[in-house]
Amino acid sequence: MFKIFKYSFFDMIRNRWMFIYMGFFLLVTTVLLMLSNDVTKVIISLTNIIQVLTPLIGILFGTMYYYSSREFIELLLTQPLSRKSVFAGVYLGLAMSLSLSLVLGVTIPMLFFGVFTSSALSTFLTLLAMSVVLSIVFSLLAFLIAIRYEDKTKGFGVAIFTWLFFGIIYDGIFLMLLLVFKEYPLEKLTITLTFFNPIDLARILIILKLEISAMMGYTGAVLQKFLGSLNGTILITVMLTLWTVIPFALMLRKANKKDF
Repeated sequence: MFKIFKYSFFDMIRNRWMFIYMGFFLLVTTVLLMLSNDVTKVIISLTNIIQVLTPLIGILFGTMYYYSSREFIELLLTQPLSRKSVFAGVYLGLAMSLSLSLVLGVTIPMLFFGVFTSSALSTFLTLLAMSVVLSIVFSLLAFLIAIRYEDKTKGFGVAIFTWLFFGIIYDGIFLMLLLVFKEYPLEKLTITLTFFNPIDLARILIILKLEISAMMGYTGAVLQKFLGSLNGTILITVMLTLWTVIPFALMLRKANKKDF
């Protein structure tokens, strides 16, 4: 598996789209830092960009990469290699290259502006961790979708809908439920629904780290009450870990049963 991962990783980091992806965050972070000397404000702006763009790039690029590498994967499967090692190696190469491009694009400008000597260091590291998690989760969902659908058009359509669902539709449904049942105690419902969206989990962890949940009204008060403690942070971390482990196991299971 390591050799497959190594080949996939070095193949991906030579891809021009990885340089464009890294260059975008390099440019955006530099511009934000030039516009504001307050690192905390820059982190808030980056959070808004990353929570939209990272899942989109992860799921679209992951789907595209699987379809373009399908013949290579089929060739590897003719060798005395297990299916799990082949798919795990190819996927990890993709996920690590996406994560590295994002981390370098955001970190390099921050180094020149002294983020590692500021009080916002822990929040910045949390932002990086959440960015990597979102890249891993949505590239995993991309592989799941691509393995499930042989037709590229259908696969890309499902991938885009998945991003729209977690990025936009889910929050709309969430708000509608809160409005419809506003006369009832919704604390447990609010927390439970949050666990089913990795984007919301990542956003909440950063918001709680920045201690600006009071600006979110009722929802922020609920999150601060139930998730603002150390136990809440641990709970969010566990849920995000499950969002990586469970899809990864499902991906390997589907790949192991797929008829090529």
